[in-house]
Amino acid sequence: MKILIVDDEALARERLHDLVVELYPDTITVEAANGLEAMEKVSQHIPEIILLDIRMPGMDGIELANHLLHLEAPPAIIFTTAFQDHALSAFDANAVDYLLKPIRKERLKTAIERATIVSQSKLASLKETEGVISTRTHLSAIVHGNIQLISIENIYYLKAEQKYVTAAWPGGEILLDESLVTLEAEFASHFIRVHRNALVAIQYIRALSKNKEGQQVITLSDMPIELSVSRRHLTDVKKAFKRHS
Repeated sequence: MKILIVDDEALARERLHDLVVELYPDTITVEAANGLEAMEKVSQHIPEIILLDIRMPGMDGIELANHLLHLEAPPAIIFTTAFQDHALSAFDANAVDYLLKPIRKERLKTAIERATIVSQSKLASLKETEGVISTRTHLSAIVHGNIQLISIENIYYLKAEQKYVTAAWPGGEILLDESLVTLEAEFASHFIRVHRNALVAIQYIRALSKNKEGQQVITLSDMPIELSVSRRHLTDVKKAFKRHS
């Protein structure tokens, strides 16, 4: 058995490592101090189980778990937290386990024995219980069997094409299996809708002008592309551009 321990506190990782080795001497343990490092370790080591801290700086545990769900065979996840919550008992009956720090050896043993694959609905319930209302720091997609992450800060635009959304940046693009409406709601402070099929990162708008056909278009910094601005969204785009110029 291979277990990945993810926690931003070194002492917490050390304690979990010692408990796991004490319970299962033949288990291989791998450690990560944050969500991005954990993603790399998942690709390198393919753990069966992840002991995952929920509240970490940057990419938190719930966001990491959501990215891992894109995998064909995601690892089983056991969430850990230092925060007491009145609804913790609700997770005793769920496949996704939830351990309160300091973690007891007997409780950890029970969790590992029954750990199963995380589901989206359980993640949503956990997010509610934790009171975590956080925006993702990255978007992800499966590329050649591996998870590819792209930071929200690096994405210049999101464009709907048929049933997929393309996320583009100067270095490339990925196809997302998400709706533009959902992405717009989650990242309203970062992107602005310029057309029914496109969202643009406000910070990367270089100019708003008319093309040869008289159509309003925006150009982006460091990207040789023009994106059409519909009349419906022109006023909002002008206001956003003026605020950030």
